[in-house]
Amino acid sequence: MQLKLEHFNIKIGQHKVLLNIVDAKELGVNPGDRVRIRGHESISAIVDTTDDMVPPGTLGVFSEVYEHFQDWEKPVEVFPTFRSKSTSVIKKMMDKRPVAQDEIKVLVNDIVEENLSDIELSAFITSSYIHGMTDDEVEWLTKAMIESGDTIEFDTHPIMDKHSIGGVPGNKISLLVVPIVAANGLLIPKTSSRAITGAGGTADLMEVLCPVEFSSQEVKEITEKVGGALVWGGATNIAPADDKLIKIEYPLSIDPYYQMLASIMAKKGAIGADNVVMDIPVGPSTKVPTVQEGQKLARDLINLGHRLGMNVECAITYGSSPIGRKVGPSLEVREALKVMESMEGPNSLIEKSAALAGILLEMGGAAPRDRGKEIALETLRSGKALEKMKQIIEAQGGDPNITSNDIQVGQYTADIFASADGYVIEFDNKWIIEIARLAGAPNDKGAGVAIHKKMGESVKKGDPILTIYAEKEFKLENALTTAQRTNPIIVEGMLLRRIPGTYGFQ
Repeated sequence: MQLKLEHFNIKIGQHKVLLNIVDAKELGVNPGDRVRIRGHESISAIVDTTDDMVPPGTLGVFSEVYEHFQDWEKPVEVFPTFRSKSTSVIKKMMDKRPVAQDEIKVLVNDIVEENLSDIELSAFITSSYIHGMTDDEVEWLTKAMIESGDTIEFDTHPIMDKHSIGGVPGNKISLLVVPIVAANGLLIPKTSSRAITGAGGTADLMEVLCPVEFSSQEVKEITEKVGGALVWGGATNIAPADDKLIKIEYPLSIDPYYQMLASIMAKKGAIGADNVVMDIPVGPSTKVPTVQEGQKLARDLINLGHRLGMNVECAITYGSSPIGRKVGPSLEVREALKVMESMEGPNSLIEKSAALAGILLEMGGAAPRDRGKEIALETLRSGKALEKMKQIIEAQGGDPNITSNDIQVGQYTADIFASADGYVIEFDNKWIIEIARLAGAPNDKGAGVAIHKKMGESVKKGDPILTIYAEKEFKLENALTTAQRTNPIIVEGMLLRRIPGTYGFQ
């Protein structure tokens, strides 16, 4: 059937076309089926149908398909075609049958080339979430994810990297770890994520100081020039299948365990990492609730690293309280820079950063065994980490002379006060993150929360325990209402909630 093209100037993340119901019946296709479109180029696409958005005789195409056709005024030939081979691979996984390496490679390529519908991707994610994957399958998935995107090959080694499993507010550790490691002569090209459900990913934080969107080649050049980089991985085309899977996982609120392993290690493999330290925070409100689960995750990451030729060490860390006292991009960057400028800052931030950087220094041969943390702390105290951070900021197009005092935070603020004397006995990370997000983080860089009292600290009635920052007044009001309702910081003796009697007073 010959149809003329109508372009819908919208990117939807997959190869999809709209057929009028009349033409769909003539072709014998239904929504979710595939058609082959042949013009000066040939491409397959997923069908959706309509009775009014395109008239009979017209094929509606979204931007991903439109890009393949230079002369869209000429009619194209459209005919039914078979479903992707990936569909049968997904069905095998749903039936809990083993799949081969070449089948996983076909599946990952189809994900990257946007040949699968959201329904098919959801089926793949759900089946791996329910049934799991074997060690071989996880290795093949990781390798396919590496091969499907850009890779960086450095001329000198070792290449160092660090990753946090996440779930803890205020996780600004990479802003200290990267310059400490780079200042000691090791290469550390840190590709980071933006926040999905948090108040600020490392890329959101670094963007306060300088641009973070670079190609893989630019990341290589920056790292070789100054020893380190802190960039957004989403701009590099490194392991691109991961971003497409995350888009489906987010509305389902699931993070399949074995896909998480593959996602983490694919990004490390794509930058050619030799030595990786994994930060695994554990605690009731983190992604890893118990030490036992943390130990299992550590074993699986180390095993997968070995299969990929990487040396992986894991640090199980305390995750029941925020790192430092600030949550939200500008607030966290201020806190991290202050540590590098003067060693003034929360002990939790300094100690954890030095411990993780120290492991990397030992793994890379820049520090003797058991002296890594000591050398990391000295790198901070001496100002070498700050000087290296300035070099990284400048190499990424920012102002190297920026100081912690230059960073602006939200102009609208509100305090939460303690309603009783006592000690902080409970801390709810999830509500701290939610309050920061309601205030506008991470999109509003100046939004977030400052925590004045942490676990075990004494409090007097009327003391401020939390300050909310926002760039817009209505967002401050939303965040304040939630903070007052949820009590994210509990002081012993506080009245949590009043529940009136059924009959009330006469």
